[in-house]
Amino acid sequence: MPRPTGKKFDKRRQQQNPLFKRKKFCRFTAAGVEQIDYKDTETLKDFIGENGKITPARLTGTKSHYQRQLDTAIKRARFLALLPYTDLHKA
Repeated sequence: MPRPTGKKFDKRRQQQNPLFKRKKFCRFTAAGVEQIDYKDTETLKDFIGENGKITPARLTGTKSHYQRQLDTAIKRARFLALLPYTDLHKA
């Protein structure tokens, strides 16, 4: 079956995702952060999913430089028991 094209298809496509057109931006660049601190658990919790996994940069919009720092900070905080490894451990 051929792919739908034309004006009707373009209108439908534009109307489908009005909420998901938001541009992603790096929170750390906007705030002017130079180093991500492992002791700032409130910020780190925003980048951990409910299952305990670190949220990837493609979903959060974090730049790769800060994503690497974030990854290290979360792992350090977990090692020092500031953050849980899984969702089963309620802090």
